[in-house]
Amino acid sequence: MKMKLGIIDYIDSAHYLPGHETCGIVHGHTYKTEVVIEGEKKDTGMVMDFYEIKKVIKEVLKQYDHVLLNNILEFPSVENLCEHVHANLSSRLDFPLSVKMWEGEGKWCEVSTC
Repeated sequence: MKMKLGIIDYIDSAHYLPGHETCGIVHGHTYKTEVVIEGEKKDTGMVMDFYEIKKVIKEVLKQYDHVLLNNILEFPSVENLCEHVHANLSSRLDFPLSVKMWEGEGKWCEVSTC
């Protein structure tokens, strides 16, 4: 039976969107990040230990926390950021996964392979 496990974490980052009328100046957001993995329960009784999932997520998210995202992405929209985080997590977690990132309150993007 497939099961889904989720973790929520937060990062605070600055960015600007080149050429954008209102978001073209440096400003910041708190990004709420939800990561969900999907898999089968193993002999241990778990799909994956929450401690291990959180460790990987924190290691990946730390590169985006308290930085200017333009130094990482040419156009750091929430869509491009979510895609980038998903790719980094996918290379570290051997599960289908989804990443959902809220840019502040009420605005989000989701990338999923599950």
